[in-house]
Amino acid sequence: MDILALALIFGGLLLALINFAIRLGLRAPRLVDPATPADHGLAFSEVRIGTQRGRRLRAWWIPPAGKRPPGSPGSPAPALVILHGWGSNAANMLPLAPALHRAGYGLLLIEARNHGASDSDTFSSLPRFAEDMESALDWLRQRADVDGRRIGLIGHSVGAAAALLLASRRDEVAAVISIAAFAHPETVMRRLLASWRVPFIPFGWYVLRYVQHVIGHRFADIAAQHTIGKVGCPVLLVHGLDDETVPADEARLIHAGRRDDSTQLLLIAGSHDAYAELDQGIDAALAFLATAMPPNRAGAASEPHF
Repeated sequence: MDILALALIFGGLLLALINFAIRLGLRAPRLVDPATPADHGLAFSEVRIGTQRGRRLRAWWIPPAGKRPPGSPGSPAPALVILHGWGSNAANMLPLAPALHRAGYGLLLIEARNHGASDSDTFSSLPRFAEDMESALDWLRQRADVDGRRIGLIGHSVGAAAALLLASRRDEVAAVISIAAFAHPETVMRRLLASWRVPFIPFGWYVLRYVQHVIGHRFADIAAQHTIGKVGCPVLLVHGLDDETVPADEARLIHAGRRDDSTQLLLIAGSHDAYAELDQGIDAALAFLATAMPPNRAGAASEPHF
């Protein structure tokens, strides 16, 4: 075996090792939280929803509260798919549930693949978050107690970017509430690599190209600042002014790419995961939903949870 052959073999092994290290370093942590909707006084059922590649998602279905309008008992109600962010789980989204539930919405809180108690898969990505949210959307549309014309999406961080990506592809989505979405995956990746002190040339550049190869999508094609222009339903972009993980300027950038004035921007005090102006956030969300996909009944006063 000559030196060139040995060099090729060594180079191939080194590249495989680098690729494995990239996958390992970017793998989403799996956190399982024992909290359930019952901790918030909400009746629910745990369900399993089939998604891509034969995997199944763990989800909580919280049926809408309250009586139906006179003369229409059992009429289908509006519903919301709620999806967490990277390395999170459905329990982290539970603070949203009480006020939305009392307002008359059915709630489906799902956990993406490789998160919470959902099935594992080879990797997680923004497009796969969108696939899982789409499976949840289709699950709701098959229910007799859900009005298929009034199904909205709520997502946090990568879950928010996934909601915008899905809404850009599916006209059936009635409304989107995006919480702390990032404008462009490459920007997020560059910040992460910089925090790890990885020089962009040549290593950072290769990481970006490899990740796009693995997920099967160019970052530009799935970036929220671009997909927002293809979303036909009303959108509420919520972002914390003190967010250091995803700066508020990214929400402004997404808003700038909007299709029309049905996309609203709400900047409130708070970080990436915690919001100081909770009452402002949930009140704005309920007002937005009441216009975009009104519930079957008037909601009671909201709780300051967001």
